[in-house]
Amino acid sequence: MNLTKRLSLLLFLCCCLCGYAQNPADKFRVLVLTDIENEPDDTQSMVRFLTYSNQWDVEGLIATTSIHQQNKVAPEKIRHLIETYGKVRANLLLHEKGFPETAYLLSITKGGIPEFGMKAVGKGKDSEGSEWIIKVIDEKDDRPVWIPVWGGANCLAQALWKVKMTRSPEDLKKFVSKIRMYTISDQDDTGPWIRKTFPELFYVGSPGHHAAGGYHFATWSGISGDKSHGRFPGVNFDIVDNLWLDENVRNHGPLGAEYPFTQYIMEGDTPSFLGLISNGLNNPEHPEFGSWGGRYELYTPRKMKYFYEPETRPIYTDAMDEVRGVDGNLHNNNKATIWRWRAAFQNDFAARMDWTIKPFKEANHPPKAVLKHKNLLQAKTGEKVTLSGEGSQDPDGDLLKYEWIYYPEPGSYVSNKPLGVNDLNAVTTSFIAPVVTQPETIHIILSVTDTGKPSLTRYQRVIVTVFPE
Repeated sequence: MNLTKRLSLLLFLCCCLCGYAQNPADKFRVLVLTDIENEPDDTQSMVRFLTYSNQWDVEGLIATTSIHQQNKVAPEKIRHLIETYGKVRANLLLHEKGFPETAYLLSITKGGIPEFGMKAVGKGKDSEGSEWIIKVIDEKDDRPVWIPVWGGANCLAQALWKVKMTRSPEDLKKFVSKIRMYTISDQDDTGPWIRKTFPELFYVGSPGHHAAGGYHFATWSGISGDKSHGRFPGVNFDIVDNLWLDENVRNHGPLGAEYPFTQYIMEGDTPSFLGLISNGLNNPEHPEFGSWGGRYELYTPRKMKYFYEPETRPIYTDAMDEVRGVDGNLHNNNKATIWRWRAAFQNDFAARMDWTIKPFKEANHPPKAVLKHKNLLQAKTGEKVTLSGEGSQDPDGDLLKYEWIYYPEPGSYVSNKPLGVNDLNAVTTSFIAPVVTQPETIHIILSVTDTGKPSLTRYQRVIVTVFPE
């Protein structure tokens, strides 16, 4: 077994001791850094983000610079989108509770310094954005702060620099321990500085169009593209092109009208928060498990160079999933860790846009996936493992379709043989625990999809630890 799989098993066993996942009642704290206005995709991602804003405690929306926008920040664009969101908020509340008030979102919208990279870090470089980051992280709240970085990271870098220069090592360590960071590429030179200076910081980084010669290498590009162009039957381009967006997003009221035409790639920044949506599949503390936002494993050092320099510390970055191509062969593909869920997350967004303009009875709402047993199971080699989704239900009364997905990559168990799940589409099914010589983990995803329009999917993850006979 390779080191990554062994680390995954150890992390999982630790997880067993402290519970499977975060209490669903506890929302994630989220603070976004965005180089909005550098190209259309940041605005696209912000529109989607606002339709999911009831999922989280949104604690900051900060405009930054990037390699594409080095001398400008545009908090006014964020405010404009928030004001437009305010026009549809009452309708969104017909479908789910918790959408934040417009005035609150405006109050947490800030700007960084309109300078590029490390030029905006150091003495005299504080900004309302960097000061706000410190204030948010310092709040008396035990929950970590998730920071999706859509552009440059210099505003966060300045906050870290100031805390490092003004606090004790113990207080600095406490501050850094509350940060959960996901960067869409290195879009300035502060990312490498953060990773070197704060090696203990929880950091997920996906190399991008500034790395290895092209954005097609990046996991995040799997949101709407794939370099393979037709090699994989699971890559559906129809649901991420402008025609689909015209029909399902842009013609949906005032917020949809703010969704710009795609010029390069649709919503390149959205994977940074897709994994924070509470859908039963996502577990942000475990990027190696895989989610709507992709799958990322702990690597060190990196063989692939980032824009500025190679890695020297452990970092969660692009992992591979094995997928079958049209040639009938299996291929490793990092973008598949996102596009394998593409139909589900696009349909989910389409439904959210429906919520902005339609009454409850005319829109679809996600089912509730339920397990009849615990998420964590144990078995010995040769024992029968029963899996059941009994109790799953749909708020609109739609019929439900079930699928049990064996997801081998997040687990430690490795075999060339199929797992042998008895009936992949039954409410209740089973398999025989395989032969192992040491404890191994197996991930199986219950996918529950309704028959509404658009059809919506929710999940439960079952992790089975198999012990030798």
